[in-house]
Amino acid sequence: MKLALQATLHCLLGCSIGEVLGMVLATALDWGNAGSVAASVALAFFFGYLLTYRVVRSIRITVASESVSIATMELVDNAFILLVPGAIAAGLGDGLFWWSLAVSLAIAFAVALPVNWLQIRHGRGHAAMHSMH
Repeated sequence: MKLALQATLHCLLGCSIGEVLGMVLATALDWGNAGSVAASVALAFFFGYLLTYRVVRSIRITVASESVSIATMELVDNAFILLVPGAIAAGLGDGLFWWSLAVSLAIAFAVALPVNWLQIRHGRGHAAMHSMH
């Protein structure tokens, strides 16, 4: 369970960086809801992969170890943001923006943790990365 917790915290960091930067970028450029979600998801994958790649130096291992975890977090995170009335349209100076983002990431973490645990238990996800070290 310790490895699953570490893997999920690692994923949370990459997803958080991507989510915040994506929303800031989309808000600054007035891209609207679809642009905000697209930028956030793309940047969450980018930073999630980057954090792993800088350690393992292998795109194949990076993608294999991170994809399911990031996808899970992004699906849950964005679904929550879209379900909270006004959250997707809230500006960076609005408390609703930060509150909904924090809660969505906490819920995404809670959902991704057992996903990562199951992957590791079956020799996939972060287990693949750790077997290379």
